[in-house]
Order: sequence, then structure tokens, then C-alpha cells
Amino acid sequence: MISHSAWFVCAIILVALIFDFSNGFHDAANSIATVVSTRVLSPTAAVVWAGCFNFIAVFVFGTAVAKTMGKGLVDIGVVDATVVLAGLLGAISWNLITWYAGLPSSSSHALIGGYAGAAIAKAGISALLWPGKWVQTLAFIVLSPMLGLAVAFGLTVALSWILRRSLPRKVDKAFRLLQLVSAAGMSLSHGSNDSQKTMGIIVSLLFAERVVFDRVPVAALHVTSAEAIPTWVVFAAYAAIGIGTMAGGWRIVKTMGQRITKLQPFGGFCAESGGAITLFVASHFGIPVSTTHTITGAISGVGAAHRLSAVRWGVAGRIVWAWILTIPAAAGIAGLSYVVLHAVLR
Repeated sequence: MISHSAWFVCAIILVALIFDFSNGFHDAANSIATVVSTRVLSPTAAVVWAGCFNFIAVFVFGTAVAKTMGKGLVDIGVVDATVVLAGLLGAISWNLITWYAGLPSSSSHALIGGYAGAAIAKAGISALLWPGKWVQTLAFIVLSPMLGLAVAFGLTVALSWILRRSLPRKVDKAFRLLQLVSAAGMSLSHGSNDSQKTMGIIVSLLFAERVVFDRVPVAALHVTSAEAIPTWVVFAAYAAIGIGTMAGGWRIVKTMGQRITKLQPFGGFCAESGGAITLFVASHFGIPVSTTHTITGAISGVGAAHRLSAVRWGVAGRIVWAWILTIPAAAGIAGLSYVVLHAVLR
């Protein structure tokens, strides 16, 4: 019979998958804002398209990002069920706050900040594995939107020159089809990088609390290494983010697809391709980056390629402030959650 502690750990795994769902819900705009704003797909068709490719990514990518989250940021010796639960509460709370405000903040950095904040609340700053993967992770808060902007800007300029003698009607028709491909690529990269962060959290939890499952005759729950990602965890994380994306997040879709710059199918293709390429590279090297930061930079790059005034920099600046606040805000909420949970559960 499963002990109370085992049930508690299983309940936290469910909370982690709820976060993964909220990640897909919150970050749906990353994959579908451009394809909806250009009217290539209806909102309903777009979320189904994106959600399916979020899940299909399970067959394409490895688990490098999951391993970074599981053992590259926080000392695994500090991690326990309460730390993980508090970290998730911090991340989910910040996701809900920014969703309500219509701000495309990073679910990834909310999870990273929440996880770190809960660990610090338990064991102090020494709980963080510094510098470890932190330097890359923090650097890409700045680098991912810049890379997305640069790649999308380059694609826009290059394709504009190549197609300069083509009829606008034919270009528009071709890129309406091509945007389906670029949206699929963006959804694949989003599903890969973001779902792996939840995988890493679940595996670190199972490894940290492995003793509570000693009397549980379920082999899938026995994790003896923070690097071993059970197959059921992989599929559950991808399924949760895909379903969350299908649920949508229309407040943020409006900000991403309409308020930063006006897009046509050609621009939508360049933005999605620029974002996807940046995320593919980050996932390959196991860097947990923000899909939100990346696609926002890419959309701005497309606008800037036409003229700088095409980008509503005031809106972009408001988004950047949300990025800056995400890790410390989620960490603060998670730290407070840990204090409360520790007092209640001990």
C-alpha cells in the first residue's frame, strides 16, 4: 500500500503537470500569434495545429534541457517534495499574474526562479550550483531575443531581396502555405524546450524522494539517477504542454500578434523561422531558454527590417520589464510558499 508520503509526492507530480499545462496555455501565443494575426489559420485551427506539434516533438528531441533542470541549477541534495511544490506554486502564480495582465513573460524563467527561490528559502544561496548552468541560462535572457531578432531580421532582408521582382499576390499565397511549416517548427521547438523543464523537475523530485517508494511495487516510480528520465515522464510532459496550448491564451495572443508590429504571412514566416532556429540550437545544447523571449525578439526583428518605427517599442519595453521581474518575482513567491508549507507540513 502506498504511504502518505508517496501519495504526497504523486500529488506534486500532478501539480508539475498542471504547471506544464499552464505553460502551454500561457505560451500558446509563442506558437500561434503570428499565424492567427496573419489570418492563415483560425484561432481554433491554430491551437490544434500548435498543440499537435508540441506533442510530436517527443519523437524528435532528446532530454538535454531536462537534465540541466534536474541537476544543473540546484543542489539535488537540497531538493525535497516541499521545495519542488513551493517552486511550482511560485511559477504557477507568476504565470497567472502575467496572463491576467496580458504580458508574454517567460514560463521557463518563472519555473527556474520558483525552483531556485524555494531552494534558497530552505538552504540559503549555497543551494544554487553557481556558476554551473546559471551563466548560460541568465545570459540567454538577453541573448535569445537578440538572436531571434537577428535571425528573423536576416531572413526578412534576404528573402525580400530574393523575391523583389515577384508579384506581391504570389508571394502572399506562397507564404500562407509556408507559414504552416514555420508555425509547426515553432511549435516543435516550444514543445521541446519547455516541456523538458517540467521533466527535469519531476525527475529531481522522484530522485530526491526515492526512499518513499521503496515499498511501492511500481517500477516506473523508482528513479535511481537524476539523469534517468522515465519514458512515462517524457510523454506526460509533452502531452500536458500540448493540451495546454490547445486551451489557448488569447490575452497574450493579442499582444504578441498585433501590438508589437503588424505582420503579413511573409513576416510571420520569417518571425517563426527565426524563433524556431534559435530554440532548436538552444535545445540541442541543453540550454533552458524562453520561447517567449525568442519569438518576441523575432517579431521585432521582422518589423525592424521594414523600418524601426514599425515596431511599437513602448509595448516591447513593457514586455522587457516583465522579463526582468520574472525570476526574482517567482523566486520571492516560491520562497514565501516554502516557509508556509514547511510550517504547515512539518
